[in-house]
Amino acid sequence: MSRQDEPLRRGWTTGACATAAAKAAYAALRTGAFPDPVTITLPRGEQPAFALAEHALLPDGAAMAAIVKDAGDDPDVTHGALIRVAVRLLPRGSGVAFAAGEGVGTVTLPGLPLPPGEPAINPAPRAMIRAALAEVAGGEPDARVEVSIPGGERIAQRTMNPRLGILGGLSILGTTGVVVPYSCAAWIHSIQRGIDVARALGLVHVAGATGSTSEAAIARLDGLPEQALIDMGDFVGGMLKYLRAHPVPRVTVAGGLAKLTKLAQGRLDLHSRRGGVDLPALAELARDLGAGEALAGEIAGANTALEAFTLAAQAGIALPDAVARRARAVAQGVVEGSPVAVDVALFGRDGTLLARA
Repeated sequence: MSRQDEPLRRGWTTGACATAAAKAAYAALRTGAFPDPVTITLPRGEQPAFALAEHALLPDGAAMAAIVKDAGDDPDVTHGALIRVAVRLLPRGSGVAFAAGEGVGTVTLPGLPLPPGEPAINPAPRAMIRAALAEVAGGEPDARVEVSIPGGERIAQRTMNPRLGILGGLSILGTTGVVVPYSCAAWIHSIQRGIDVARALGLVHVAGATGSTSEAAIARLDGLPEQALIDMGDFVGGMLKYLRAHPVPRVTVAGGLAKLTKLAQGRLDLHSRRGGVDLPALAELARDLGAGEALAGEIAGANTALEAFTLAAQAGIALPDAVARRARAVAQGVVEGSPVAVDVALFGRDGTLLARA
């Protein structure tokens, strides 16, 4: 891989884009003119300006403005999506009401920051929109804000929304308004919300998997419903630390040979950027299991973790079992002091169970 020499460009959340569009539409209702570009104030004080992609005064008395989301250099599925907001004035004292238009989801399961039945416009973006409208009104605004994302229902299939019970489209997200490129924050957020939903549904067993193969395998093996499956990825530490504070009775950590070997060796972030499998340490573990010096040397010099495990298997050394036991000990140590019981399932590339502890 080539080295990244240029700084990565930051972008704007769906919440920031919806806030800017709502402010422009509301300003048009109050003044007859759409500010373009429209400037908003983010929670940390930044004041970005957004160009309008669409704007119109609608026949029913509403105003509509839309902004194309720019996620910067982040591989965000909503990059380039059109965030469209229609605003209608309400009677004095009504406050601000929110509605989900085309492509914005509706909450259907408990455990999320919003109750079932609410449009999936998260609390932080709602607060940003209220503040932006109040700035225009010079006081408490009274308006209905409907957010739409054309094509959002299709895009949402590439997110965690269906599993979290957010149906019909995307969520309007973002606590700061800023997208930090390649940040793990969004993934950790999804892990936490998945655990929240599982807890709210009363599930007693969840499983965090490093990838789709191990996720499908553990779901079949233990008969787990979709809401019990946590897309943990490389962030086993993030999942376990959240479970320590928000426990369920049982969690299974599921993954392949290389990822769970890293966990067994004490790593809680399993991404390759944190380093590969420590093959000499794996060779030492094989020695403890009875491997001779010749085999241990081959394992230490293997090209990949898969080759190392293959060598051990050919010699009758139960390396997967030992790795699973050590990985479980590391994971259990993270949740120590909580009522969470941890087990580990180690799968092959074809989803075959190789070991369980």
